[in-house]
Amino acid sequence: MAKVVISNHPLVKHKLSHLRRTDTDPKKFRELIREITLLLAYEATQDLLVEPVGVTTPLTTTTGYKLKEPIGLIPILRSGLGMVEGIWEMIPSAEVWHIGLFRDEQTLRPVAYYNRLPIAPTVSVCLILDPMLATGGSAVKTVEILKDWGARRIKFMGLIAAPEGIAHLSQSHPDVDIHVAAVDERLNELGYIVPGLGDAGDRQFGTG
Repeated sequence: MAKVVISNHPLVKHKLSHLRRTDTDPKKFRELIREITLLLAYEATQDLLVEPVGVTTPLTTTTGYKLKEPIGLIPILRSGLGMVEGIWEMIPSAEVWHIGLFRDEQTLRPVAYYNRLPIAPTVSVCLILDPMLATGGSAVKTVEILKDWGARRIKFMGLIAAPEGIAHLSQSHPDVDIHVAAVDERLNELGYIVPGLGDAGDRQFGTG
């Protein structure tokens, strides 16, 4: 089964509480997403491979390290866009490829409308970015797209997950690790996470 990592970092818990608040405006909301993502990225990338390189310091030469595997960020449009900047601060060399999915509010199933992946994979590790793992449908569909593309290592990074979303993604793709800031109680009858934080896309872009 997939490894599910829930951050216990005090800063993540602190910032997530502010993110949930109804009086957090879009500008602050975007800042908090970037900051939380940066912290989650530290945990989600601990197993990346590195290779030794020579480094010249002001005093001598020594052995340093560089990332061995090219990293790809796949934000699920549109709410996943807010997570890109936080990881770019940590991994400025990461490539970004967009996949657009929206949830049919009648069936709660994902509908793909945009895919800008190149013909063949150019990265070794793909990080799917989506603030909310609710039903898990969009995440499962994105993993399917990436696997069909030829991606070898895939991880999911989100802010808040519902148990139902974790179960769906884990059962569908047990080889995809899940990194989130929190796991909430449940989904409501409309498929939204409770207590959650509302619609992450609307709150980022002020369209709610």
